Amino acid sequence: MKLSNTVKLVLPAAVLGFLALGLGLAPPQAAAATVTTTFGVTASVGATCLVSATPMNFGSYTGLDDNVTSTVTVTCTNTTPYNLGLSAGLASGATVASRDMTGPAGALLGYELFRDAGHTLNWGVTIGSDTETGIGNGSAQGITVYGQVPPSQYVAPGTYSDTITATVTY
Repeated sequence: MKLSNTVKLVLPAAVLGFLALGLGLAPPQAAAATVTTTFGVTASVGATCLVSATPMNFGSYTGLDDNVTSTVTVTCTNTTPYNLGLSAGLASGATVASRDMTGPAGALLGYELFRDAGHTLNWGVTIGSDTETGIGNGSAQGITVYGQVPPSQYVAPGTYSDTITATVTY
């Protein structure tokens, strides 16, 4: 019967790591530990709209019917309903049904703005009556304004102009 004597040697990890380096071995790796957490992310988005417009230039008026267009661009947050109204302009006594450009010595040249190419839907500022409605989609939406200088206005020669304010209500 053969007896065997076995001796177990227990060394600290630091000593084992040092011995492993001395023998060209990689030191033993410590077990990695992880811990996690979560956090909420929130934002609040309010309805908003932006508006811009291209100029409306009738060019040289010769006393004949003169029709041109302008584009009003409305950009509203997605699903935001809006109304686009156009003011009467700056000429004294102008209304949304009878607009005027002012020229030399206060002379007036009448014009009209419409919501349709057939020039039947006047464009004004009364919501539910003479404004254009839309629903924002988050992208720019171009809306055509149809302008007309009616025929047979023989006013003083010169340059005539007006300023319209486009208002988006949302």
